[in-house]
Amino acid sequence: MPVKIRLQRHGKKGKPFYWIVAADARSKRDGKYLEKLGTYNPNTNPASIDLNVDGAVTWLQNGAQPTDTAKAILSYKGALLKNHLVGGVRKGALTEEQAEAKFNAWLDEKAGKVGAKTDGLAKAQAEAKAKALEAEKAANEARIAAAVPVAEEVAEEEVEAVVEETAEATTEEAAPEVKEEE
Repeated sequence: MPVKIRLQRHGKKGKPFYWIVAADARSKRDGKYLEKLGTYNPNTNPASIDLNVDGAVTWLQNGAQPTDTAKAILSYKGALLKNHLVGGVRKGALTEEQAEAKFNAWLDEKAGKVGAKTDGLAKAQAEAKAKALEAEKAANEARIAAAVPVAEEVAEEEVEAVVEETAEATTEEAAPEVKEEE
């Protein structure tokens, strides 16, 4: 019974979510599987992968063949490297402690790279948000500046109208007094 390490699709339409499984090569894509090794969510950036590395290495040691996508995921998480190091220990090329030290060093380096990408994405998102906020402030100031002259014109017209009314009223009051004196 040839075994494959492959992806099983789950999730809704347009939002895929995958299980990484060890399954018989003859079973359906989303059918029966032997063991669930982890999950893969390509909807996040960077894609979130949860993998049981030791379980994957065990299946690789027993002859399971990963599909192309599964092989890329196993390589990304270090399962293929660990399988290679276990093969070196079995042949006597290095000790178990040396293999574990190499694997842990690789994991630390990989975590640094992923952390740098996450930080870069967060920084880019913050910059985009700040730029959008500045653009919004500029648009608001332009809108307010366009509305203020209209309000000032209206206020000036009202002041002029009050001044004219006052002037007319004083003229009318002053005019009858002048007429009475004549």
